[in-house]
Amino acid sequence: MFIIAGLGNPTKEYDGTRHNIGFRFIDELADEYGIGVTTIQHKALVGKGVIEGQKVLLVKPLTFMNLSGESIRELVDYYKIDPTQELIIISDDIELPPGYIRVRPHGSSGGHNGLKNIIKNIGTEEFQRIRIGVGQKPPRMDLADYVLGHFKSEEREPMSEGITQAAAALKLILEDNIDEAMNLYNRKVPKKKKEEDDSELI
Repeated sequence: MFIIAGLGNPTKEYDGTRHNIGFRFIDELADEYGIGVTTIQHKALVGKGVIEGQKVLLVKPLTFMNLSGESIRELVDYYKIDPTQELIIISDDIELPPGYIRVRPHGSSGGHNGLKNIIKNIGTEEFQRIRIGVGQKPPRMDLADYVLGHFKSEEREPMSEGITQAAAALKLILEDNIDEAMNLYNRKVPKKKKEEDDSELI
Protein backbone atom coordinates (compact mmCIF):
# COMPACT_ATOMS: atom_id res chain seq x y z
CA MET A 1 0.00 0.00 0.00
CA PHE A 2 1.12 3.56 -0.71
CA ILE A 3 0.71 6.46 1.69
CA ILE A 4 0.16 9.64 -0.33
CA ALA A 5 0.31 12.69 1.91
CA GLY A 6 -0.29 16.31 0.95
CA LEU A 7 1.10 18.88 3.37
CA GLY A 8 -0.75 21.90 4.70
CA ASN A 9 -2.33 23.56 7.72
CA PRO A 10 -5.67 22.21 8.92
CA THR A 11 -7.86 25.16 9.95
CA LYS A 12 -10.19 27.08 7.63
CA GLU A 13 -8.13 30.26 7.66
CA TYR A 14 -5.46 28.44 5.62
CA ASP A 15 -7.76 27.10 2.90
CA GLY A 16 -6.48 28.02 -0.56
CA THR A 17 -3.14 29.41 0.62
CA ARG A 18 0.15 28.69 -1.11
CA HIS A 19 1.36 26.53 1.79
CA ASN A 20 -1.77 24.35 1.48
CA ILE A 21 -1.31 23.26 -2.12
CA GLY A 22 -0.60 19.73 -0.83
CA PHE A 23 -4.05 19.61 0.79
CA ARG A 24 -5.63 20.89 -2.41
CA PHE A 25 -3.87 18.18 -4.39
CA ILE A 26 -5.23 15.47 -2.08
CA ASP A 27 -8.74 16.95 -2.29
CA GLU A 28 -8.72 16.94 -6.09
CA LEU A 29 -7.22 13.46 -6.27
CA ALA A 30 -9.87 12.20 -3.83
CA ASP A 31 -12.63 13.72 -5.97
CA GLU A 32 -11.23 12.13 -9.14
CA TYR A 33 -11.11 8.65 -7.62
CA GLY A 34 -14.12 8.85 -5.31
CA ILE A 35 -12.11 8.49 -2.13
CA GLY A 36 -13.55 10.03 1.02
CA VAL A 37 -10.76 11.60 3.07
CA THR A 38 -12.88 11.91 6.20
CA THR A 39 -11.54 9.49 8.82
CA ILE A 40 -9.41 10.92 11.63
CA GLN A 41 -6.51 8.57 12.34
CA HIS A 42 -3.00 9.14 13.70
CA LYS A 43 -3.33 12.94 13.76
CA ALA A 44 -4.54 13.08 10.16
CA LEU A 45 -7.56 13.00 7.90
CA VAL A 46 -7.26 9.83 5.85
CA GLY A 47 -9.12 7.91 3.17
CA LYS A 48 -8.48 4.48 1.64
CA GLY A 49 -8.94 3.72 -2.03
CA VAL A 50 -7.37 2.39 -5.22
CA ILE A 51 -5.46 4.40 -7.84
CA GLU A 52 -3.96 2.76 -10.93
CA GLY A 53 -4.56 -0.65 -9.39
CA GLN A 54 -2.64 0.22 -6.22
CA LYS A 55 -4.12 0.43 -2.74
CA VAL A 56 -3.54 3.92 -1.39
CA LEU A 57 -4.09 5.88 1.77
CA LEU A 58 -4.67 9.58 1.06
CA VAL A 59 -3.50 11.72 3.97
CA LYS A 60 -3.88 15.31 5.19
CA PRO A 61 -1.94 15.73 8.46
CA LEU A 62 -3.80 17.71 11.12
CA THR A 63 -0.65 18.59 13.06
CA PHE A 64 0.05 21.89 11.27
CA MET A 65 2.85 22.07 8.74
CA ASN A 66 5.87 22.19 11.05
CA LEU A 67 4.88 18.96 12.82
CA SER A 68 3.77 16.96 9.76
CA GLY A 69 6.29 14.24 10.53
CA GLU A 70 4.53 13.24 13.73
CA SER A 71 1.48 12.07 11.81
CA ILE A 72 3.47 10.56 8.94
CA ARG A 73 5.64 8.56 11.36
CA GLU A 74 2.59 7.11 13.13
CA LEU A 75 1.00 6.11 9.82
CA VAL A 76 4.22 4.56 8.47
CA ASP A 77 4.58 2.51 11.66
CA TYR A 78 0.91 1.50 11.88
CA TYR A 79 0.64 0.32 8.27
CA LYS A 80 4.17 -1.11 8.28
CA ILE A 81 5.09 0.42 4.94
CA ASP A 82 8.59 0.96 3.59
CA PRO A 83 8.88 4.78 3.34
CA THR A 84 11.64 4.52 0.74
CA GLN A 85 9.23 2.77 -1.65
CA GLU A 86 5.67 3.38 -0.48
CA LEU A 87 5.57 6.95 0.86
CA ILE A 88 4.85 9.87 -1.49
CA ILE A 89 4.77 13.45 -0.14
CA ILE A 90 3.25 16.42 -1.98
CA SER A 91 4.29 19.91 -0.87
CA ASP A 92 4.64 23.50 -2.03
CA ASP A 93 7.89 24.92 -3.39
CA ILE A 94 8.68 28.65 -3.40
CA GLU A 95 11.69 28.13 -5.67
CA LEU A 96 9.53 27.02 -8.60
CA PRO A 97 7.24 29.25 -10.70
CA PRO A 98 3.49 28.77 -10.12
CA GLY A 99 2.35 25.41 -11.51
CA TYR A 100 5.81 23.97 -12.20
CA ILE A 101 6.38 20.63 -10.53
CA ARG A 102 9.47 18.79 -9.39
CA VAL A 103 9.45 15.01 -8.93
CA ARG A 104 12.22 13.52 -6.80
CA PRO A 105 12.92 9.96 -5.54
CA HIS A 106 14.67 11.39 -2.43
CA GLY A 107 16.50 14.48 -1.23
CA SER A 108 16.87 17.10 1.45
CA SER A 109 14.07 19.28 2.82
CA GLY A 110 15.18 22.25 0.73
CA GLY A 111 14.32 24.41 3.72
CA HIS A 112 10.68 23.29 3.76
CA ASN A 113 9.64 22.88 7.40
CA GLY A 114 7.09 20.16 6.71
CA LEU A 115 9.58 18.02 4.81
CA LYS A 116 12.22 18.77 7.43
CA ASN A 117 9.98 17.43 10.19
CA ILE A 118 9.09 14.31 8.19
CA ILE A 119 12.78 13.56 7.62
CA LYS A 120 13.45 14.06 11.34
CA ASN A 121 10.60 11.77 12.42
CA ILE A 122 11.02 8.89 9.98
CA GLY A 123 14.82 9.10 10.05
CA THR A 124 15.49 9.18 6.32
CA GLU A 125 15.49 11.48 3.28
CA GLU A 126 14.86 8.46 1.07
CA PHE A 127 11.20 8.95 0.18
CA GLN A 128 9.51 10.02 -3.03
CA ARG A 129 8.03 13.49 -3.32
CA ILE A 130 6.30 15.87 -5.71
CA ARG A 131 6.84 19.56 -5.10
CA ILE A 132 4.41 22.00 -6.69
CA GLY A 133 5.70 25.50 -7.42
CA VAL A 134 3.88 28.43 -5.84
CA GLY A 135 6.26 31.17 -7.02
CA GLN A 136 9.02 33.12 -5.32
CA LYS A 137 8.12 35.68 -2.70
CA PRO A 138 8.47 39.35 -3.64
CA PRO A 139 11.57 41.14 -2.31
CA ARG A 140 11.29 42.43 1.25
CA MET A 141 8.08 40.48 1.87
CA ASP A 142 7.99 38.23 4.94
CA LEU A 143 8.19 34.55 3.93
CA ALA A 144 5.44 33.46 6.33
CA ASP A 145 3.11 36.17 5.01
CA TYR A 146 3.81 35.00 1.46
CA VAL A 147 3.27 31.26 1.88
CA LEU A 148 0.20 31.84 4.04
CA GLY A 149 -1.24 34.20 1.44
CA HIS A 150 -3.60 33.38 -1.42
CA PHE A 151 -2.86 33.05 -5.11
CA LYS A 152 -3.29 36.00 -7.46
CA SER A 153 -5.95 35.66 -10.16
CA GLU A 154 -3.30 35.20 -12.88
CA GLU A 155 -1.72 32.34 -10.92
CA ARG A 156 -4.86 30.24 -10.63
CA GLU A 157 -4.76 28.70 -14.11
CA PRO A 158 -1.08 27.63 -13.95
CA MET A 159 -1.70 26.22 -10.47
CA SER A 160 -4.59 24.12 -11.77
CA GLU A 161 -2.37 22.88 -14.60
CA GLY A 162 0.35 22.06 -12.07
CA ILE A 163 -2.01 19.95 -10.01
CA THR A 164 -3.09 18.10 -13.17
CA GLN A 165 0.55 17.39 -14.04
CA ALA A 166 1.33 16.35 -10.47
CA ALA A 167 -1.56 13.85 -10.61
CA ALA A 168 -0.22 12.44 -13.89
CA ALA A 169 3.27 12.17 -12.36
CA LEU A 170 1.82 10.43 -9.32
CA LYS A 171 0.21 7.77 -11.51
CA LEU A 172 3.60 7.03 -13.08
CA ILE A 173 5.21 6.76 -9.64
CA LEU A 174 2.53 4.27 -8.60
CA GLU A 175 3.42 2.26 -11.72
CA ASP A 176 7.09 2.27 -10.61
CA ASN A 177 8.03 4.73 -13.36
CA ILE A 178 9.42 7.66 -11.37
CA ASP A 179 12.23 8.17 -13.90
CA GLU A 180 9.64 8.67 -16.64
CA ALA A 181 7.71 11.04 -14.38
CA MET A 182 10.85 13.13 -13.85
CA ASN A 183 11.64 13.16 -17.57
CA LEU A 184 8.14 14.24 -18.52
CA TYR A 185 7.27 16.74 -15.82
CA ASN A 186 10.44 18.27 -14.36
CA ARG A 187 10.57 21.43 -16.47
CA LYS A 188 13.57 23.72 -16.46
CA VAL A 189 12.94 26.97 -14.63
CA PRO A 190 13.38 29.93 -17.01
CA LYS A 191 16.17 32.31 -16.11
CA LYS A 192 15.08 35.73 -14.96
CA LYS A 193 15.62 38.50 -17.49
CA LYS A 194 18.08 41.12 -16.37
CA GLU A 195 16.44 44.45 -15.67
CA GLU A 196 17.16 47.06 -18.29
CA ASP A 197 19.77 49.62 -17.37
CA ASP A 198 17.98 52.91 -16.74
CA SER A 199 20.76 54.80 -18.46
CA GLU A 200 19.83 53.16 -21.74
CA LEU A 201 16.29 54.52 -21.42
CA ILE A 202 17.31 58.17 -21.06
